[in-house]
Amino acid sequence: MNDLQTLRAALAPHEVPQDVVDRSRHRLQNRMLAAPRRRVRPLALGAGLVAAAAAAAVVVATLPGTQAPAPQPQAVAPVVTGTQVLLAAATVAEHAPAGTGKYWHIRTASDHLVYENWFSADGHMWFRGEKSGGRVIPLGLARLQLAATNVTFEQLRTLPTDPAALQDWLADAIAHSGARTSAGPFTAADRERELLLSMVSLVSSLPAPPAVRAAAFRSIAAYPGVRDLGPVPGGRGFLLPGDYRLVVDPATARINHTSMFVTADGAIYGGSGPEGAEVSAEWTDSLPK
Repeated sequence: MNDLQTLRAALAPHEVPQDVVDRSRHRLQNRMLAAPRRRVRPLALGAGLVAAAAAAAVVVATLPGTQAPAPQPQAVAPVVTGTQVLLAAATVAEHAPAGTGKYWHIRTASDHLVYENWFSADGHMWFRGEKSGGRVIPLGLARLQLAATNVTFEQLRTLPTDPAALQDWLADAIAHSGARTSAGPFTAADRERELLLSMVSLVSSLPAPPAVRAAAFRSIAAYPGVRDLGPVPGGRGFLLPGDYRLVVDPATARINHTSMFVTADGAIYGGSGPEGAEVSAEWTDSLPK
């Protein structure tokens, strides 16, 4: 016997004789025919049905062995942290195809000015900007700039792909670069700034291989003092030690804006606006006419 059969048996424990049922039904029919007709409003009828359904639901819910339906969990949007964004960019960078071309082209736009440089693998550089009157001019031999030191294309290709080993390599290069400030030799704070700037250069303006760019992104994600600014135009914003700003697009692993980068002549650029400069870098097979 199931729960509903048990309930039915409890409400009618004795069988009623058939002649009693027939007489009761006949009296009920006579009363219905003799009673004056009255209109039943649909609203009252609907309310009665709702009440009856509710009562039936209560009875079923309270039957032994039954349980009320569990509340459905509400969908909650996942919280994405700044560290996750940088690590996602590292994964995208790591699986991106390695670019090829005859020239490495860097374009920076800031304060309504645009500067462009082209580097060839044999060490030559070309420039276009306000000082050249919008023309592309050769500047002779030059090397790629990596914070306090410069690097060749071959050195970039052989950089460590482990984040800790990459930081060690960069720190050693900075320590032996012989670079100085106007106040004298580099201090510990100067070396830390150059280390962070070197990692930003690897992900923003230098032709580093995919695995090296990924290691640099992971190093930035773990770097002390990096603050997440949340979604901003162009991607996700970050505030770096020294009040430098960085805008990362995790979908493409590109740096869309930065307030810190090394110019082609080795100077450190500090953006005047909150977004800094718009930076793009890519391979190309030809110089513009």
